[in-house]
Amino acid sequence: MAQQDYYEILEVSRSASPGEIKKAYRKKALEYHPDRNPGNNASEQQFKEAAEAYEVLRDPDKRSRYDRFGHAGVKNGGGGFGGAAGMSMDDIFSQFGDIFEGFGFGGGFGGGATRRRRPNQGSNLRVRVKLSLEEVTNGVNKKIKVKKYLKCEPCSGSGAKGAEAYDTCGTCHGSGQVARVTNTILGQMQTASPCPACGGQGQTIREKCPSCAGNGVIKGDDVISVDIPPGVDDGMQLSVAGKGNAPARGGVPGDLIILVEIKTHEHLQRDGNNLLYNLYVSFPEAVVGTTVTVPTIDGKVKLKVEPGTQPGKILRLRNKGIPYLQQRSRGDQLINVNVWTPQQVSKEEKEMMDKLKDSDNFKPDPGKGERSFFDKMKEYFSGR
Repeated sequence: MAQQDYYEILEVSRSASPGEIKKAYRKKALEYHPDRNPGNNASEQQFKEAAEAYEVLRDPDKRSRYDRFGHAGVKNGGGGFGGAAGMSMDDIFSQFGDIFEGFGFGGGFGGGATRRRRPNQGSNLRVRVKLSLEEVTNGVNKKIKVKKYLKCEPCSGSGAKGAEAYDTCGTCHGSGQVARVTNTILGQMQTASPCPACGGQGQTIREKCPSCAGNGVIKGDDVISVDIPPGVDDGMQLSVAGKGNAPARGGVPGDLIILVEIKTHEHLQRDGNNLLYNLYVSFPEAVVGTTVTVPTIDGKVKLKVEPGTQPGKILRLRNKGIPYLQQRSRGDQLINVNVWTPQQVSKEEKEMMDKLKDSDNFKPDPGKGERSFFDKMKEYFSGR
């Protein structure tokens, strides 16, 4: 079943500004909020779909990938693409809870219930990965070594020395939040924020773990295995959830953000999903035809150059280009034929050329064979 367009979900145009997108999501989130629609599975699904759409469209890079590749460009799957699909309700409230500020949302609407507690979240890591065209074509598994904050094993990330090394926070009395009630024309509105005394933990540490000095994290190396799908492009970002820095004293790790950089190929040049190759043949070969060997991303292939081939002729090797992202189809390899003109010739060769240039067969005739350069340029610019 095809996924619904994100712009349609939020009911905004494709040119909507970030402010318009946030406003539209806020409206949808309040409309389908679980506290307003208790036990309504359809509303909960619409609530999640709106969060998924907002998660993508609020981020300039993800929005650009979505506009270019559709859902495949932000799909969370084999390639580790980010996306809100599969997010739990806690994930949504954790990331977008600020949308409901001032409405008493999180556990209720206008009834004074407190908001859900946001889990502590670690920071994201960013790394750059260089890929060859072969790796882009076939996909690749990369082992990436990073330095990051890891959960302290002796205390399991709690920061405390033993299970009894805690005291209940005297400020929030263990709830992890402090609440504030305000009177409005709609009645009492209650909002909550993390307790400043315990950082939202609900507990204070009486005796700190000696390994991490009470932080719950230590600096160390980690090797992360990442499956990069075929068809990624230069400058694209991949996101691997939960592989970033561990948060202090428990919570949700951040993400690993991978910036893709494509290395220059010795023979081939990428143009979208097509590959370009410049082929040089001699003048005699262009006249009488020849068979040449050309490199492709899959290995060398033999290619026939027909007799009378003109400079600028484009030959096409179908399905020898780059795969389309999250699809089985591939682009083509386009081969631009160049006729090599020697700059120096021997006396005998010059005499042969002098004889040939007087032949009617060797006199240029733009009306035959290939279209003129101007015709090609006119077609090119009219199609842009």
